[in-house]
Amino acid sequence: MRCEIRLVRPEMLARFGTPGYQTGMAAGIDLVACLDRPVELFPQAPAQLIPTGIAIHIADPGAAAMIYPRSGLAHKRGLVLGNGVAVIDADYQGEVMVSAWNRTPPWEAEPVTIHPGDRIAQMVFVPILRPTFAVVAEFTAASARGAGGFGSTGVAA
Repeated sequence: MRCEIRLVRPEMLARFGTPGYQTGMAAGIDLVACLDRPVELFPQAPAQLIPTGIAIHIADPGAAAMIYPRSGLAHKRGLVLGNGVAVIDADYQGEVMVSAWNRTPPWEAEPVTIHPGDRIAQMVFVPILRPTFAVVAEFTAASARGAGGFGSTGVAA
């Protein structure tokens, strides 16, 4: 798969490095915070958009990019995405931004400080299925679960 990348903040990326895979088998590329100065994220405060310095153009409707938190930062420091998971559509060409949020309860933690050049999130490219939809009065086959909702298959105690 070919994906074009445009350096939106080339002077910063010259200092911080262009995002890339950290190992030969990494699933995602680490995204860096292209900031002029540190940003503090206080526990439970509104999410802030952090620029990454890059724009991408996937140009293939069969692919998208997903932005996820970095595991260690999420687990150890509470730094997650304000929107859960971000989706970068194949036709989006603007700067990739990370919605950064400190999920930690206010009574447990100090602010999370994001410094210029910090690796703050990871971007994973995934295949996308785009089905055609057929409106039906009834489904062609019943499933064992049927319309069972939340917890209908059992809940672990």
